[in-house]
Amino acid sequence: MSAAFNFSIVLETENLETADLAGLLRSLASLEAQDPPPTAANEVLLIDSGDIPETLLAQLCQQYPWIKVCPAPPGTEYYQAKMLGAELATGEIIVYYDSDCIYAPDWMRKILDPFSQPEIQVVAGETTTNGVGIYGTAMALGYIFPQYSGRTELTPGKSYFLNNVAFRRSFLLSHPIPTDLPLYRGNCAVHAHELVQSGVTIWQQPLAQVLHSPPNGLDHFFWRFLLIGHDYYWQKKLIPTATNAEPTMSGIKGKLEIFIDRIRKMRDRDIRHLVFLPLSLPVVLISSFLIYIGYSITTQRPYYLLKKFNQHLNLK
Repeated sequence: MSAAFNFSIVLETENLETADLAGLLRSLASLEAQDPPPTAANEVLLIDSGDIPETLLAQLCQQYPWIKVCPAPPGTEYYQAKMLGAELATGEIIVYYDSDCIYAPDWMRKILDPFSQPEIQVVAGETTTNGVGIYGTAMALGYIFPQYSGRTELTPGKSYFLNNVAFRRSFLLSHPIPTDLPLYRGNCAVHAHELVQSGVTIWQQPLAQVLHSPPNGLDHFFWRFLLIGHDYYWQKKLIPTATNAEPTMSGIKGKLEIFIDRIRKMRDRDIRHLVFLPLSLPVVLISSFLIYIGYSITTQRPYYLLKKFNQHLNLK
């Protein structure tokens, strides 16, 4: 059914700054293996804001000739690139893809099929963190992506990740992702909140599954978790009803239940996580401490960390 859909795929080069080349090639290989394949799309748009070398870009286009490179102004950021892709695309449905993810072989079909129902405007798949081992288990436990839910049915939800979501193009252009927020990542959380508040249903498709790579290397790990703290501060400002509750025993109990549930789902997905769990806890604690530091810095100097991170990238 999904091969009949008129769709476009959008990715960008801004996210490639922190992706390793081997992971990028695995990611594109998983996209090439989809059913329907990327060649069935109206176009696969790579929004190039100059973040990767021209030689690498040429190599990608030679290996994957279905990629169409669309230049963007230097400094175009992640969400700006995503929205520019929606504006340039011609497909009725926009499917968003990221270069640091590996996609299940039936992902494309699963995320497109719900659009056979004309009232559906947004479909979000499930993304979880890839890897097992001391570091992989730590990131499965402590990184931003939950474990797969285990559900099989399409259900109403309230959130999405921009590496695993599809929109009707006309709907997205009339309800655009905000691009001028003081966040590193998290604009989609604000966007999802606005959609839900306006009565829009974000449909969750648990069978559209994606594995997201953990932070790549010490530098990426350090900055990524600091910026999670930065983003928590700003999300609290921009979505006050979501995060302003005072700490209570019931709230602490709820967080503990979420923590235990994530460990259980990690075990169900790969029993080896239980072996590495004790050894991974120091990494989880370090990442949590960085989040706390990032949040604390941002409460005092709201724009400092993101500015410093951008300066750091420019020096690399």
